[in-house]
Amino acid sequence: MSKEIELDVRAEVPARRHELIFETYNNLAVGDAFVLVNDHDPKPLYYQFAAEQAGKFTWDAIEEGPERWQVRIGRTEPSA
Repeated sequence: MSKEIELDVRAEVPARRHELIFETYNNLAVGDAFVLVNDHDPKPLYYQFAAEQAGKFTWDAIEEGPERWQVRIGRTEPSA
């Protein structure tokens, strides 16, 4: 596994955050992961991953607020 990436989206405008997150995910090799740092609970993002990448990702909460959330998101399958 390569060095883990940290993607801190707290300074990004909300409209751009999911785009950046999915771009980072799509660039991962199978077995790699990145740590997402956010200023709110990323539960809606989890549901988007579950709908669009079902069975192809891992989601491990590291820190759960109240001001900072961290989640390790990994790729388990190649994109189709």
